[in-house]
Amino acid sequence: MNNNHLQRFLRYAKINTRSDINSDAIPSTPSQWEFAEMLVEELTALGFEAVQLDPRDAYVVAKISSNIEGDSQPPAIGWIAHIDTADYPADNIKPQVHDNYDGENVLLNKETNHWMTTEEFPNLKNYIGETLITTDGTTLLGADDKAGMVSIIEAGRYLIEHPEIKHGELWFAFGPDEEIGKGAHRFETDKFPAEFAYTADSGVIGKLEYETFNAARLAIEIEGTSVHPGQAYGQMVNALSIAADIHQLFPKDEVPEKTKGYQGFYMLSNISGQLDKAQMTYIIRDHDWDKFEDRKNWIAEQLTQFNQRFDRPRVKYEIQDQYYNMANKISKESLPVQLAIKSYEANGITPDIQPFRGGTDGCIITYKGIPTPNICTGAENLHGCYEFVTVESMEKVTDIILTIIELSLEKEA
Repeated sequence: MNNNHLQRFLRYAKINTRSDINSDAIPSTPSQWEFAEMLVEELTALGFEAVQLDPRDAYVVAKISSNIEGDSQPPAIGWIAHIDTADYPADNIKPQVHDNYDGENVLLNKETNHWMTTEEFPNLKNYIGETLITTDGTTLLGADDKAGMVSIIEAGRYLIEHPEIKHGELWFAFGPDEEIGKGAHRFETDKFPAEFAYTADSGVIGKLEYETFNAARLAIEIEGTSVHPGQAYGQMVNALSIAADIHQLFPKDEVPEKTKGYQGFYMLSNISGQLDKAQMTYIIRDHDWDKFEDRKNWIAEQLTQFNQRFDRPRVKYEIQDQYYNMANKISKESLPVQLAIKSYEANGITPDIQPFRGGTDGCIITYKGIPTPNICTGAENLHGCYEFVTVESMEKVTDIILTIIELSLEKEA
C-alpha cells in the first residue's frame, strides 16, 4: 500500500473546500483560497517548478520541465483537478479507513448506527481486500475531486524523485468552483501551454469521457398580483399557480430520471416564491448540438405564447449557455483519447467509454483551445455521505497518468 496516497488524501479530505453558488468572490469561498495557498507550499517543497497562485482565477499552476534533450520534444501535457467539493455538508470531515476491506456492510458511525450496506451498494464488493476510505456518515468525503488531485500530484512527485524516467514538459492546474460551474470559465489558459490535457474527475476505474452534454440554464421570473383572498375574484394573479402551469408545459418524459445515454432532458432544479412573485430555474441538457438549440428555441416559443394569457407579460426568462459537448472538438481518434485508451489497456484496465451525462472543467477548457478529455479517479457514490474511494484505486490512476506520459514519447502513439 502506498502510504503517500493515503496520507495525502486524508490530509486534503479533512479540509472543507465546499464552494458556494451564491458567492461572486474568486474563489467563491475563503477556504478554497486557503487550501490553494497550502498547495503552493506543498508543490514547491516537492520540487514542482514555477508554482503560482493566480488571484485572477484562483488556480494553482505548476510545471515539471522536460528532461529530454534536443529540439524534438513530445507534446506538453496538462493535468487538471478541482479543489472544491459539492453542495453537501463538509464541516468536520472525518474520513474512516477500513484496512483490508472484507466485503461486508460498513459501519460509518457507531454513535448513530449508520451503515453503508452491500445490499444498497453492491459495488462495495468490487473492493474486497483493498484499503477503503469512507465518510463517518455525516458529511461527504471530498473524493470528488481530491482523489484526482492526489493521483496527479503523486504522479508528479514520482517523476521528480526519479529523474532517470524520461518525459516531456508537464503542466499541472488545480482550480476552484468546478461544482458550481464557475472555475474553468475564469481559467487563464495563457499561463498553461499544454498541447492537450486531462481532467481526473470521473468515477469508477476504467471510465473515460470525451463526450459530454451541451448545457444551458433557464431562469424564470414570474410577476403575480397579491390580493386578499376574500376580495381576490378577478384581481388576484397567483405567481405560484403560474409556476405550476409553466412546469406542465415541459415534456414529462424528458427528465433525468427517465432518460439515459444520448437522451437529453429538462430539469426543474429550483422553485421558490409567494403570491406576488416566484422564481424557477431549469437546466437544459443535450449531447446533440441541433437538439440542444431546438430545446432552447422551444422554451422561448412556449413562454412567449404563455405570456399572451395575461393582461401584460408576467413571465420573464433568461437562457444562459453553461458549457458545450467537448466531442465537437475531440474525437475518439484524437491523440489524447488514444493515449488514454492505450494507457488503460497497458495497465490491464478495460476502457469504459460512455457519453458523460454531465460536464467537466474539460468542456470549457477544450473550447479555450486545449483538448481536455476526462479520466477516472476511482471514487464512487459521489456528493453524499456514502462516498468512498480506495487507496489502490488512486494508485491505479497514478499508474494511468505515468503510462500516458510514457506513451507520449512514442513517435506514433
